[in-house]
Amino acid sequence: MQRSSGTVAGERDRSLSQPDSLGPGIPVALTIAGSDSGGGAGIQADLKTFQELAVFGTSALTAVTAQNTKGVHGVHPIPAESVTGQIDAVAEDLFPAAVKTGMLFSAEIIEAVAERAAHYGWQNLVVDPVMIAKGGARLLQTEAIQALTARLLPLASVVTPNIPEAEALTGRTIATMSERKEAARHIHSWGVRHVVLKGGHAGNTAQAIDLLYDGSGFTEFAAPWVDTRHTHGTGCTFAAALTAGLARGMRLDEALLLAKRFIQSALTDPLEIGSGHGPTNHWGYNRTYGDLYRIIPSKEAVIL
Repeated sequence: MQRSSGTVAGERDRSLSQPDSLGPGIPVALTIAGSDSGGGAGIQADLKTFQELAVFGTSALTAVTAQNTKGVHGVHPIPAESVTGQIDAVAEDLFPAAVKTGMLFSAEIIEAVAERAAHYGWQNLVVDPVMIAKGGARLLQTEAIQALTARLLPLASVVTPNIPEAEALTGRTIATMSERKEAARHIHSWGVRHVVLKGGHAGNTAQAIDLLYDGSGFTEFAAPWVDTRHTHGTGCTFAAALTAGLARGMRLDEALLLAKRFIQSALTDPLEIGSGHGPTNHWGYNRTYGDLYRIIPSKEAVIL
C-alpha cells in the first residue's frame, strides 16, 4: 500500500483477526443483490465470503439470473415490493451491522433500497455498482444509473466501482492514475463518504492498485497482478469481504486491507472449474492463512 495523502492503514499494530467467539454477539451482514445460478458471483459469492470471515450472512434477492462461467442466459428481476419485504424481514429482527448492495437492475429497485436504507439509517452501506457481467450482459438498466448516483450513493459509506463502472458512472474515459483520481473526486461529489476505485482493469500486469479517496486524500492499495481466467465474481467478493470487515467493527482502512487480502487469495488459489470465466476460490483466504482465528497485524497486511 502506498500513501499520497490521507489516512494510512497499518500504521498502528491493530489486528485483522476474526471475532473471539461465535456466540450471540456474532456480527450480521446483509447483501441486497441478484442470484447467480453458477455460484460464482452475486448473492452466492457474498454469502460464501461472509461465512469464510465469520460473519452471519443474510440476503434480499433483487433478481434471478440464469448464468454459468460462459455467460448470462437470462435475467428475471424481483418486484420492488418483494425486495422491500425481504429487507424489512432481516432489518427488523437480525439488525445487520453492515449492508452491501450488488446487482440492483432497475431504478425502481434502487429507489426501494434507498428508501429502506434511509429509513434504517445504515452507517455501513457498501455499494458495489454492478453494471455488466463478465460476458457482457447488462445487469443495470441504463436509465437506472441516475437513480444510483442521486438516491443511493449519498447514503453510502463506500462505493467500489471498477474502471469500466467508473467510466459509465462519470461519463469519463479513465486511462491514467490522474484520470482515476479525477473520477474518484467526481463520484465523491455525489455524497458518498468514500470511493474505492479498483484497478484490476487498468492494464497494469505487474500490480493491481486500488485507489481509496476519502474526500481529502488518496491511499493506494497494491497487490501483485494475477494472470488467470478465473475472475468471475471478483467485484462481488471484494465488496462482500469489505462489508464483512465493517460488520466486525473494523475501520474502513482495515476492512479494505482484509478485502484486498481475501480477493488476492481467492485469485491465486483457483478452483479450475467451468469452461469460461471461472469463479474465484472463496476458501482461498483461510487456506492461505490457516486458522480462522489467527491474528494478522495490520503492518503485516500492508504489502500483499
